[in-house]
Amino acid sequence: MTAEATAPQPRPLWQPGPDRIARAQLTRFHTWAAQRHGAPAAHPGDPAASYAALHRWSVQELAAFWQAVTEWFDVRFSTPYDTVLAERAMPGARWFPGATLNYAEHALRAAEDPARAREAALVHVDERQEPQPVSWAELRRQVASLAAELRRLGVRPGDRVSGYLPNIPQAAIALLATAAVGGVWTSCAPDFGARSVLDRFQQVEPVVLITVDGYRYGGKEHRRTDTVAELRRELPTLRAVVHIPLLGTAAPDGALEWDTLTAADTEPVFEQVPFDHPLWVLYSSGTTGLPKAIVQSQGGILLEHLKQLGLHCDLGPADRFFWYTSTGWMMWNFLISGLLTGTTVITYDGSPGHPATDAQWRVAERTGATFYGTSAAYVMACRKAGVHPGRDADLSALRCVATTGSPLPPDGFRWLHDEVATDLWIASVSGGTDVCSCFAGAVPTLPVHTGELQAPCLGTDLQSWDPHGKPLIGEVGELVVTAPMPSMPVRFWNDPDGTRYRDSYFEMYPGVWRHGDWITLTDRGSVIIHGRSDSTLNRQGVRMGSADIYEVVERLPQIRESLVIGVEEPGGGYWMPLFVHLAEGAALDGALRETVKRTLREQLSPRHVPDEIIEITAVPHTLTGKRLEVPVKRLLQGTPLDQCVNPGSVDDVELLRVYERLGRERAATHD
Repeated sequence: MTAEATAPQPRPLWQPGPDRIARAQLTRFHTWAAQRHGAPAAHPGDPAASYAALHRWSVQELAAFWQAVTEWFDVRFSTPYDTVLAERAMPGARWFPGATLNYAEHALRAAEDPARAREAALVHVDERQEPQPVSWAELRRQVASLAAELRRLGVRPGDRVSGYLPNIPQAAIALLATAAVGGVWTSCAPDFGARSVLDRFQQVEPVVLITVDGYRYGGKEHRRTDTVAELRRELPTLRAVVHIPLLGTAAPDGALEWDTLTAADTEPVFEQVPFDHPLWVLYSSGTTGLPKAIVQSQGGILLEHLKQLGLHCDLGPADRFFWYTSTGWMMWNFLISGLLTGTTVITYDGSPGHPATDAQWRVAERTGATFYGTSAAYVMACRKAGVHPGRDADLSALRCVATTGSPLPPDGFRWLHDEVATDLWIASVSGGTDVCSCFAGAVPTLPVHTGELQAPCLGTDLQSWDPHGKPLIGEVGELVVTAPMPSMPVRFWNDPDGTRYRDSYFEMYPGVWRHGDWITLTDRGSVIIHGRSDSTLNRQGVRMGSADIYEVVERLPQIRESLVIGVEEPGGGYWMPLFVHLAEGAALDGALRETVKRTLREQLSPRHVPDEIIEITAVPHTLTGKRLEVPVKRLLQGTPLDQCVNPGSVDDVELLRVYERLGRERAATHD
């Protein structure tokens, strides 16, 4: 036996007890699928081996696995399917041809149970008020009323309905009503400016716009009446505008009143649509051009979200599901799908840190959240601010905290374990808008190791590949998915021959989805995310993800946030600057510069010590909070700003001027 084979495995930070494993829906599904669909039997007393066997079956026998999912969750096909997977090719996989169904019908099923009709389907919170419940019966009634009015307005299957809305119950109602009529939903948050919204909505030509007059954020009211007027002028396909007076403003001329459209007491009618019928359009960040308009299907999202929320997140009727998000991010769509599992969904409209950094924990406390999702950046901000959620809030109902948006650093895992609860399931998850789901993340039956995602998700043939397409274990490689998933886009809008779709995911490895992240698959089956592969740091042939740098640098109390860029230069040179946004009271002097370099050298890699450390006033982000690594890299290579970034896709375009200026200066020195 080799020394490597006998090396001790790292101790997990947390592991579920036998009772928790036995109660998990995933465990019961596994036993049932083994009896009914040929899944391998579970390994008693060895949850890791059990999950590995189930996962292997789920990707090797795709048709059997997804048929099992439809049966386990009692998916209602109004017309039966001919076969589960008629075509495996990517892109172009054909799922459940012949089948018809409706996503909204499934989302409202709990309302059909008299014992549950009066229970809360939604619980809404904003910065000013205590939780406000919306019962399953009331949600179903309002969806039915709005769907009938949309039909009266001429909305037909395939027509687009757009929302310029914050995370309020009306947004969920509008999504479900649109799905009920077979329309295609698309939304933007009201903190998006007019240009950002038009870059998205003009592509899909909506026939209805549902909008607020403004929103509240950070203790202030932000009026949007002028922006709404501009949207109405610039969207000529609109047949109707629906006004929600969140700030009490009267409806503008020609707009319909939300309360009027949702007042009827009527039964819902659910249009039965083909499995691959469009459900919604999501948008990429669009930092370097028009955002990609990503179309996902009613059936594909229904199955993927039932699997993800029911099996991986272990959500059911007894749960309260809270994820801090906005309607401009795919996590909002994911959150609303909590209704599919009969779960009470918590919608929060407000700042993540108002009136204090612990604001999200207070929402979780006030709503009795059992599953709470947030960003890795928020967890690290709480750690730096000295927040003590477990001490200062009653989080006794909370059994899982999930994070996404960027990799959760090891210190984030330890902080959640120490400061929230020692018996806390910590689920770092990773996926994308492109599939509106997770490739890897939460598994309720597996241990949690610091800095790692628990495992690839069922039905997701996740692999790490080298540049030649060789699978890797224990080494950094490209995140690829080698078999189709039902929620992969059916197409991009206005991409008739599929060229933009193929170029986005299938150019590097034809027929295999390449997502653009660096990952490591460990020999234990867990997953480590290293950041975007298109912003890789490659020093002397050693590749490293930017997330690894951030994890080390931002552990220092003097650094609030950072941005690291690797720039290939003319003549073969390579310049790697580190830009730092300092904490209040810190100064970028010689001592701090040396501390940063020494910390990176000792804790990460001597090859990835930055060439320069430069202070900035703030790190630029996309509107959904991702660091703008690729546009900044292009600016530093001398590309003009108007060719590097779509101004409407970033939080503050003025923050990019410093990199444009620096890029011009460096280009001049190379001439």
